Formats: sequence, C-alpha cells, structure tokens
Amino acid sequence: MQEFLLRFCIGGLAVSAFAVLSDIFRPKSFAGLFGAAPSIALSTLAIALSQHGSDYMAVEARSMVVGSAALCLYCIVVCRLMKRHGLRALLATAGALIVWIAIAFAGKWAFLGS
Repeated sequence: MQEFLLRFCIGGLAVSAFAVLSDIFRPKSFAGLFGAAPSIALSTLAIALSQHGSDYMAVEARSMVVGSAALCLYCIVVCRLMKRHGLRALLATAGALIVWIAIAFAGKWAFLGS
C-alpha cells in the first residue's frame, strides 16, 4: 500500500510539473504527451531506485528506452502503411505489431541480454 501511495504522490507531482511545461511550449497538442508518459516513467524509476538500487533502476531505464524506440518505429511504419499504401487503420496497426514486437525483442537482446 505504501508503494502505491508513493507512486501516486511522485506521479502527481510529475504530472503537475509537466502540465506547467506543456502550457509554456507550443503546440498545445503536446500537453497529453508531456502529462502522462514522463510522469509515470519518473515515478517508476524513483520507486525502483528506492526499493532495488541503482543497478535495477538502470535496467528499468534501458527497458523504457528500448520500448519507446520500438513504439516510435511502430508509429512510423503505421503512418507509411496508411499514407503510401492506403491501408485502413485496423489493418495497418495490426500488421505493424510485428514490427513493434520484433524491435522490442531485438532491443532487449542487444541491450539487456537474453
């Protein structure tokens, strides 16, 4: 229960900080991006550091980087499939899941070992 309370407090503070940043920067469409993902990642890393130490936190951080790179490439592939080949969103996203999974597992193997 204490971990959830800690995660809630850290996440809430981080969301507030990123909400202020989203008000400062343009375009306003980045507000959701600044509000959600960084705050959850930072609270997770803070809890990992406090409970498991810096080595564990480093593995968590590398995993987040690999996952975000895989998501970025997935988004690029989906956009290309929809714009260049005229595929519907459901077909493009379902087909590109293979890319996301392949990049995620390749990154895990390359950066984190088997």
